[in-house]
Amino acid sequence: MPLQKKDFIEVEFTAKLQDGEIFDSNKKEDLGKSGLKGDAKPFVFALGEGMFLNSIDDYLIGKEVGEYKIELTPDKAFGKRDPKMIQMLPLVTFRQQQVNPIPGAVFNFDGKLARVLTVSGGRVMVDFNNPLAGKDVIYELNILRKIDNINDKIMAVNEFFFRRNFEYKIEGTALKMKAPKGWDKFIVLFKDKYKELLNLEVSVEEIEEKAVKKEEETVQNE
Repeated sequence: MPLQKKDFIEVEFTAKLQDGEIFDSNKKEDLGKSGLKGDAKPFVFALGEGMFLNSIDDYLIGKEVGEYKIELTPDKAFGKRDPKMIQMLPLVTFRQQQVNPIPGAVFNFDGKLARVLTVSGGRVMVDFNNPLAGKDVIYELNILRKIDNINDKIMAVNEFFFRRNFEYKIEGTALKMKAPKGWDKFIVLFKDKYKELLNLEVSVEEIEEKAVKKEEETVQNE
């Protein structure tokens, strides 16, 4: 049956430049070949919900489980290079943060990554373009299966938004999660997304951090 928007799928993929250089993957063999760090495990996400590259989502909707090679031009991948995104900053900006701007180094400026191009005369030229901007890319992707189990879907959403698991239980249309103090307000920010993706209403109970770790280990070992 063709895949539809909001379907959860499990995939393995490797993303390359036209010259074959791997820049992203969740396959152990390709991570090893490229020297990249990452989790060598299948990725589960909901189609058309901004959990993967939009162009990949658009391509896969209507497809079947199987293997695909998807070639994307810059406008469909990571955007075209914008000269306006190359800026000159005073060297003192870096010195105040006690960092040394070496050409090639990447720094975080209020959530935006920038790569140092040159350092000269007390000024630093930085590039705020995505490192892959302006490049054609290729995704070799294998849809392993469509996910129907609600528990697998919940774990995938938690992993995507929070990079961790939480103990939870489902009662009717209610998803009751347990999380450390402070997480409740953060999780509730995504309640509309849980409703949209899972058709469940989220509530959160605060528990001690030690208890959470023990319960997460129990979930992972089940």
